[in-house]
Amino acid sequence: MFADRARIFVRSGKGGDGHVSFRREKYVPAGGPDGGDGGRGGDVIVEVEPGLNTLIDFRNTRRYKAGDGEPGGKKNCRGKDGADIVLKVPQGTVIREAASGQIIADMSGDNTREVLLKGGRGGNGNQHYATSTMQAPKYAQPGQPARELELFLELKVIADVGLVGFPNVGKSTLLSRVSNARPKIANYHFTTLNPHLGVVDLEGAGGFVIADIPGLIEGASQGVGLGHEFLRHIERTKVLIHLVDAAGTEGRDPIADIYAINRELEAYNPEIAARPQVIAANKIDAIYDASESPVEAIRAEFEPKGIPVYPISAVSGEGVKELLYKVREMLDKTDQKVTVFEREYFPERDLGQMEEPYSVAYDEEEQVYVVEGPRIEKMLGYTNLDSEKGFTFFQNFLKENGILEELETLGIQDGDTVRMYGLSFEYYK
Repeated sequence: MFADRARIFVRSGKGGDGHVSFRREKYVPAGGPDGGDGGRGGDVIVEVEPGLNTLIDFRNTRRYKAGDGEPGGKKNCRGKDGADIVLKVPQGTVIREAASGQIIADMSGDNTREVLLKGGRGGNGNQHYATSTMQAPKYAQPGQPARELELFLELKVIADVGLVGFPNVGKSTLLSRVSNARPKIANYHFTTLNPHLGVVDLEGAGGFVIADIPGLIEGASQGVGLGHEFLRHIERTKVLIHLVDAAGTEGRDPIADIYAINRELEAYNPEIAARPQVIAANKIDAIYDASESPVEAIRAEFEPKGIPVYPISAVSGEGVKELLYKVREMLDKTDQKVTVFEREYFPERDLGQMEEPYSVAYDEEEQVYVVEGPRIEKMLGYTNLDSEKGFTFFQNFLKENGILEELETLGIQDGDTVRMYGLSFEYYK
């Protein structure tokens, strides 16, 4: 089964929490803080695997999670880092954020490895927060939370040349003759339901990769049939070979067919329709009426528009070599860089900053509630509590950061005292 699209859910690892502990050794009655740092959470990484050509594995498994970092321990012991998770994809895979459709990464060209989501950083242990005024901090930094994304994976075939045309015009036959590809060939419509890649080797000239794009039908640009699934695979090609049944073996008009396909290309993506194109007038071995030359009619229609026409027989091989050397000549005039889609979505922009720690505790000896920590200290440093606006900000800060909720959990009552770095407040709900 060929699969060129998949929707998956990925999650990076959570950072381990910093630890709160103090030295407890013989003859060291008041040991300092020795809480270790938490480990880093694992990253979500995507890598190109040269042997892959489908996304089928992602149809079977849809959820991927990196390992969480372990919390820090006593005696300055750092927690173990979480394991990264590496997703293997075929070259040409475009990774989008599922909700917006924006591109996160295009695994093409030189881009063979990408970190999609970084794991959360581990939190600092309480050893980092000892100061001359706070020699026994009872708080540590929490680990950074895990990040989650729903992704849409889409494989867009990487080929120099795209072979387009209506069903049953001989694309698979031509590809099997000129390259190492071995597509299935039969005399009925829609034989090819997935793209086939082949490498064309030319004597005395550089080779190129050619893709047999499944047969198009009118309305493909609007998604009729398997239109969008087919059309996406020609977005990277530099030259198009437009194959038509010049003999009209099924009663079709080759000129009308060419215009119909070009209308679909224009409707789907005008940039693709504007790329260099050559018409391969196939099945000339089936033209029996010498008085009429459908090939000349095609030439008269399209060569004045700058589109060269080459009569060929994919079955006998007649005219095929001339067509391939013309395609190579056209490729030499194009930009040789692989088309890589620009990044539009940056997960790291949404990553929150590490939260500074704080602690909420009840001091039974002094019968006061104590709130302390770098986050509290910084807030008090830039807040003017003497102004009404400043005091309102202070109250909102306590509520939004969950500090009031923690005080209530500890059993605080109206009129109880809360101490914060030398400042004392009476609590009223």
